[in-house]
Amino acid sequence: MNLFSDIRALVVESLEAMVGEGALPEGLSFDNVTVEPPRDAAHGDMATNAAMVLAKPAKQKPRDIAEALAARLLADARIVKAEVAGPGFLNLRLDTGVWAGLVETVLTTDGYGQSTMGAGQKVNVEYVSANPTGPLHVGHTRGAVFGDALASLLEYAGHVVTREYYINDGGAQVDVLARSTYERYREALGHTPEIGEGLYPGDYLVPVGKALAELKGDVWLDQPESVWLDEVREYATAQMMDLIRADLKSLGVEMDVFFSEKSLYGTGRIEAALAALDAKGLIYEGVLAPPKGKLPEDWEPREQTLFKSTDHGDDVDRPVKKSDGAWTYFAPDIAYHFDKVERGFDALIDIFGADHGGYVKRMKAAVSALSDGKVPLDVKLTQLVKLFKNGEPFKMSKRAGTFVTLRDVVDQVGPDVTRFVMLTRKNDASLDFDFDKVLEQSRENPVFYVQYAHARVHSVLRKADALGVTLVDQPALVDEAELAVAKKLAEWPRLVEIAARTHEPHRIAFYLYELASEFHALWNRGNDKPELRFLQEGDLAATAAKIALPRAVAVVISAGLGILGVTPAEEMR
Repeated sequence: MNLFSDIRALVVESLEAMVGEGALPEGLSFDNVTVEPPRDAAHGDMATNAAMVLAKPAKQKPRDIAEALAARLLADARIVKAEVAGPGFLNLRLDTGVWAGLVETVLTTDGYGQSTMGAGQKVNVEYVSANPTGPLHVGHTRGAVFGDALASLLEYAGHVVTREYYINDGGAQVDVLARSTYERYREALGHTPEIGEGLYPGDYLVPVGKALAELKGDVWLDQPESVWLDEVREYATAQMMDLIRADLKSLGVEMDVFFSEKSLYGTGRIEAALAALDAKGLIYEGVLAPPKGKLPEDWEPREQTLFKSTDHGDDVDRPVKKSDGAWTYFAPDIAYHFDKVERGFDALIDIFGADHGGYVKRMKAAVSALSDGKVPLDVKLTQLVKLFKNGEPFKMSKRAGTFVTLRDVVDQVGPDVTRFVMLTRKNDASLDFDFDKVLEQSRENPVFYVQYAHARVHSVLRKADALGVTLVDQPALVDEAELAVAKKLAEWPRLVEIAARTHEPHRIAFYLYELASEFHALWNRGNDKPELRFLQEGDLAATAAKIALPRAVAVVISAGLGILGVTPAEEMR
């Protein structure tokens, strides 16, 4: 049940009746008619823009349309007041019984808030996709949480989602990993490692080198790189991917697909993708214009194989093959997304770090060209995370060598706190993560505040059970504070669809905080007004009716936390 959709359907039905009566002209589109919460709750329970969006095409004054619409809506028993405001907005107030019925619906509907909006569309969400050269860092943590929550949100809204990790194991960085591992292999055999500039200094490669020494003995000591590089690279990459999988699992993230970039090379898959573009007349030999601003000293115009990405919204055409015949970094990415298109996904989502902003237009152009514009690609960028502890920036991890790892964060505060806090800001806004504040037990800490609301409900239920209360689904709603909680519950299905449509899972975290705030306000109001307390001393029937509302709150909080990948707390420690 989506109460906002139900009332919108009533508004559209009334408008259609007005068309039938000649009060409105035929041929009007109602697509932009909305019903949503008013900005100021004092104005009513819902507001519609119907008169505003129809005035111009109908060639009528918006207030005239709003007044006629109000008269029709008042004929419905659910609407007790319809007032025209400002230039033509229509504010609606609903009968108290509607909110009581809403609470009952939450308690009796399996999966209240779940949507069929996605209609089974297949969506690929690619996230994390870190180079397999070491443990995941805090930036990857934010991308992992955001991607995983978005995938869960889309599933909740009716999509069929594939969670995917692109293993960047085809570039020069895995050769650096192999050379770094070789030094740790030498170290395990009693030699001083030569961790020169450009190699990975982290201690995480020490056990990898030791395991390699146990496996191979001293067979590679003092041997040229050509002897050991390929085998060490393969071994080290596999070890790093095991480490990355374990890091992700500690955060509650599990992928459906791990796709290897290396699998694209020497298999004809890159050639096939570019041939598909060539067949559309989008591949040509040419010379790019010089970059704007001061020219690099080594720049010179060279003929390259180019993808005509400007035909699909990019700023400039992009090279796919260098003048020496080697592939550019972009070529395998094209092939990888061609593979996604060929797998039959209806939509693609890529989640990149903030430093990949310059890659967005070219990837959108590639997918548009490969799918003939049929498969949309949405690229979400996750901004930086700034870590603080004891009022100071949190220092780098010795284990990683150069950065704070995902495990550092999870070990400090746990996966649930990590996930929730990472979603308390929109993905494209920077995030301050203060280890002390995220563990505070106060209203200023949204993680605690939401979990406390859920735990409070379960505390009430345990006490009610001890008293022998038989649960009922019909609530007793009298006070404005009770109605405020019910009205917030009504927003949940609408919020889910908005968050899924915009690919913004942070909206779920925001909503849960607002719902918790309304619930705690009601709880505190009960301190002054005993009749609002959930446990009515000596009256089991009244208690059963009172606790229907908090039970509904727990249902929605649990569902929302489930989308975020956070375990709901039943008691606070």
